[in-house]
Amino acid sequence: MTEPLTRVPLPAERDVVLSLRDASLGFGARTLWSGLDLDIHAGEFVAVLGPNGSGKTSLLRTILGQQQLDSGTISFDGHAVRRGDRRIGYIPQQKIIPPGTPMRARDLVALGVNGHRWGLPWPNRADREQTEALVDAVGARRYADAPVGSLSGGEQQRLRVAQALAGDPSLLLCDEPLLSLDLQHQRGVSELIDKRRREHGSAVVFVTHDVNPVLGMVDRVLYLAGGRFLTGTPDDVLRSEVLTDLYGTPVDVIRTRGRIVVVGIPDAETHSHHDHTPHPEPAA
Repeated sequence: MTEPLTRVPLPAERDVVLSLRDASLGFGARTLWSGLDLDIHAGEFVAVLGPNGSGKTSLLRTILGQQQLDSGTISFDGHAVRRGDRRIGYIPQQKIIPPGTPMRARDLVALGVNGHRWGLPWPNRADREQTEALVDAVGARRYADAPVGSLSGGEQQRLRVAQALAGDPSLLLCDEPLLSLDLQHQRGVSELIDKRRREHGSAVVFVTHDVNPVLGMVDRVLYLAGGRFLTGTPDDVLRSEVLTDLYGTPVDVIRTRGRIVVVGIPDAETHSHHDHTPHPEPAA
């Protein structure tokens, strides 16, 4: 007798991992965003889009407990966020490790396993086994003993993904993790992140200027611009009339060959989410 298929719950039907209520944050006299109500569910992939200086990276810092909201509340797993919570993984922007760095690839991964402990890391058998499992999980076995400075940007970024997974996170924060990577490595790193959320139910908050490499993975978009915000599916938010209303000026959203191009973002807002050029956000 054939067993009935088990229905996989939609992300919105799963447990809430992260919750913001009437949350506001500013930078100096400027409001980055205010009145933000947002629930992120287990296994949900949320892309955070918007121009530079709109508060995308500041949102991640708030979730990490590195800065405080101006008003409102934020909670993770039902409790106030706290700095250093191992259940929140963090993948930073890709930054090349210089040649000559005296560290092997597996050593970099091991820092994610035991680098948070006091004193000099002293790996035990469990640590070594976890490190090797993470090396395999991100497909880094071939270069596990290579000096990290000799690796490509994409290979180094795979190791940072492994570090972020070391704490078995239920929430994975990604801050422009695909910047400066070629298309092949963009795909590889994106698929690693998506695999984690599909197989382990980790929620993903993915800050990016270019939504196209992850467009097929995204459940919802949080679009920040000019002190305002929009949330919804990519089809709901990434539309000409919606972004025109958000910016208060004509904006065209063009869909071609499965990609999205946004044209007409005001100069004052610098670059739109489809620009690959890195620009630092204010350290708000």
